[in-house]
Amino acid sequence: MKILIFSVLFSFVCNCASGQINKNNRVIILSDIEADPDDTQSFVRLFLYSNDIEIKGLIATTSCWLKNNVNPESITKIIQAYSKVQPNLIKHDVNFPEAKTLFSLVKKGLPKYGMSGVGEKKNSEGSNWIIKVLEEKDERPLWISVWGGANTLAQALYQIKHTKSEKEAAELIKKLRVYTISDQDDSGIWIRNNFPDLFYIVSPGDDYGSSTWIGMNSFVTGISNEKISNTWLTKNIQQEHGPLGAVYPDVAWGMEGDTPAFLPLIPNGLNNSEHPEWGGWGGRYEYYKPDFKTQKKGNSGVPFEPETREIWTNAVDSYVPYVLNEYGRNVKMDTLTFSDNKVSLWRWRDDFQNDFAARMGWCTKTYEEANHPPVPVLSTPEQITVKSGEIFDLDAFDTTDPDGDGFSFLWFNYPEAGTYKKLIKVNGAENAHGANVLAPKVDNEETAHFIVRVTDKGEPQLSRYKRVIVRILPK
Repeated sequence: MKILIFSVLFSFVCNCASGQINKNNRVIILSDIEADPDDTQSFVRLFLYSNDIEIKGLIATTSCWLKNNVNPESITKIIQAYSKVQPNLIKHDVNFPEAKTLFSLVKKGLPKYGMSGVGEKKNSEGSNWIIKVLEEKDERPLWISVWGGANTLAQALYQIKHTKSEKEAAELIKKLRVYTISDQDDSGIWIRNNFPDLFYIVSPGDDYGSSTWIGMNSFVTGISNEKISNTWLTKNIQQEHGPLGAVYPDVAWGMEGDTPAFLPLIPNGLNNSEHPEWGGWGGRYEYYKPDFKTQKKGNSGVPFEPETREIWTNAVDSYVPYVLNEYGRNVKMDTLTFSDNKVSLWRWRDDFQNDFAARMGWCTKTYEEANHPPVPVLSTPEQITVKSGEIFDLDAFDTTDPDGDGFSFLWFNYPEAGTYKKLIKVNGAENAHGANVLAPKVDNEETAHFIVRVTDKGEPQLSRYKRVIVRILPK
């Protein structure tokens, strides 16, 4: 009973600190499950975050890789495994939903490919469900996380356009947020062309190698790739972690290619789902119309054509990792610089893989046996206004850890997230709880983002963040 009470209180405190009480992101998943084992992998991870993300629908769909059938029973099978560990998960957070709630959310799209499943009299259980959830009296955005083809969403939009007034349709569409794993049928480009105001994140087309999401499982020369290795997955996810880990399949084409479509929804202090340009676990995206001449065509058969509008899409991060230092200051900057759009995702990979491993441990361990993330607390404001040449302080002195673990700090500037694109040096020791910064000279008002990454010393090591946005005015 003490464990359960502590879990309730800890959940409440954490949610208060992050401003997340009853405000978790809502999401509906569209999955071409069984086209590739990675959908099953992503569902295993998703259900371990069902306490922090409000799942509103689990819809089996088609894609260019699975054109003529849908497999809701495969989603049900994973939920059955979840049902066996949910009683232990609530020892760590009482907000993990009961399996019966998840079972009720499993729906089907039409077993038709792409736009052949969109139009008059082509409503499906899945498209109707999207509209039903959209019409709920809930002002929070509704995320559609598309792991395969998007035609179930396309049909919902078709229905809205043809059955609602222009004002009603606009109000519903305004609530939608879409993140698709590239384009896996011909409905994605149709949606973007016909609903130009729809919030849409995508690495367009089917050249997966140039996408941001591929940073989830890319082997990167010059860094450790251990945490995407098959050995790591066996030890930390699949084996001796209960029934849910046991249904996590081996990698066939790539590990969890769909997971980036919900990683931005996890409340970790870094992610802000309404600001893809700020960067986070799911990558960083900027709002522009891609240059078609720079794009390549893949081999999926999905249409390859220019965008007609601005979308949230690939953005480049330039990143120098911090590495552990055995003597003296415990971290130092590496000598390597990495720069491309995939960097914006894989730079956080060790953190979110450790987080996944810890939650898999929650399936079988007591609260005392498991590790839980630290709780960063700023003692300086989250938004600061300064003038060029002024020195300002950053401090996370009041940070705590629910398990009583020690923890480390790392303060750094994230230039790409703000309007001031040059790297701003953090003075003093960047691994202390407090730091100070000299505001650079600017000719116009600029913004700069500073992140504190707090990492505990438990096993596995878990990280949480706080973001400070600094408004810099000319002197």
